[in-house]
Amino acid sequence: MRIGFLLHNAYAIGGTTRTTFNLAGSLADRHDVRIVSVFRHRARPLLTPPPGVPLTALVDRRGTAPDAADPRAHEPGRFFPAGESRAPQYHRLAEERVIDWLKATGTGTGTDTATEADAVISTRTGLNVLLARFGPPGTLRIGQEHLTHDAHPHRLRRELQRWYPRLDALVTMTRADARAHRTGLALPHGLVTAIPNCVPQTEAPPADLTREVVVAAGRLTPVKRYHLLVAAFDRAARDRPGWRLRIYGAGVERDRIAAEIDRRGLRDRVRLMGAVTPLDPEWAKGSIAAVTSAQESFGMTIVEAMRCGLPVVATDCPHGPREIIRDGVDGRLIPRDDLRAYSAALAELMDDPALRRRMGAAAREHAAKAFAPEQVTGRYEELLSAPPEHPDTVPPAPRRVLALYRATVRLLAAGALRRTRRTLRRAVMS
Repeated sequence: MRIGFLLHNAYAIGGTTRTTFNLAGSLADRHDVRIVSVFRHRARPLLTPPPGVPLTALVDRRGTAPDAADPRAHEPGRFFPAGESRAPQYHRLAEERVIDWLKATGTGTGTDTATEADAVISTRTGLNVLLARFGPPGTLRIGQEHLTHDAHPHRLRRELQRWYPRLDALVTMTRADARAHRTGLALPHGLVTAIPNCVPQTEAPPADLTREVVVAAGRLTPVKRYHLLVAAFDRAARDRPGWRLRIYGAGVERDRIAAEIDRRGLRDRVRLMGAVTPLDPEWAKGSIAAVTSAQESFGMTIVEAMRCGLPVVATDCPHGPREIIRDGVDGRLIPRDDLRAYSAALAELMDDPALRRRMGAAAREHAAKAFAPEQVTGRYEELLSAPPEHPDTVPPAPRRVLALYRATVRLLAAGALRRTRRTLRRAVMS
């Protein structure tokens, strides 16, 4: 098959870029695959694209590029959903380039056969909407959700409820999020399917688990809660002076995390390592992997750490860790806000090398079986060869129930407002 991946920015580091490159490279063994990035801001991508897979960009953001001077780059777009966090970047030029590319991919309709595709897989919520609205009927339209349903604001959910049924399939990273999208957006059951991200086998040797190092990696953003990790490490390592914590990544929370490290007097024991790629050699230098997120759409770093043979201590947050880690077998799942339990789990693994080795071996074996590219690619090939059948619109019964619910809420709100007005009027008169 001819398969096109549509990415927001393939030239930046991010979990979506990493997993798209992994999946595209694996599919390219048997299919004609290409990657299209909406934006480009540098000469070369930070991550290495899969060999043999062409990468092109639709909008060049570099200062010397003609696109920077195009007046459409300063006009607001019309179709990219406003509630999406990247909406301000989708000006008229970006929207027109995406829509033109989608139209050109229609099998048998494009003037350039090199751009035609049997399937388009878009990898961001807003791009899923554009694919649903403007993707040619002759092409399979598959949207990927790398964000959880709960991460979408209400105004965006209304847009998704309107347009997502036009997709041929919507892929979430976890089963829990598939259920959340079906229920929260009232989508047809057959439209939504869960397929995890794939993580290829690492070329780095597995960790020997003898170094007294805890490793964490990911964007330095509030949802990752690295301040909680620093606090938990402080408690666990207080009586274990040889242990160190390394945090890899970049982001808006760096200064806050650094301040927390200084406040606790941990500058010699906790280091912010910055963004590093590839990460496999860094995982292999550790003995425990740590995740303290409030929410995960999947948990790529969890699987990457397990691939390198590390046991993972993770918060049991929605939605990813529970579908990756087997608690007590290849890692530990800790209640999301229980700092005491999290630090105790770290301390347990710090004190027990045999437990680390046992869990690390189980983690490596489990990740190789469940998240290997061939496993995930097989799931996508099944989806591409036989997309699920589902009605183009939400069944009428759920729509009636939803309308009744909304009408009831409005009536209750109006009644409460009238009662409040009467109470105020009586208070003024008295």
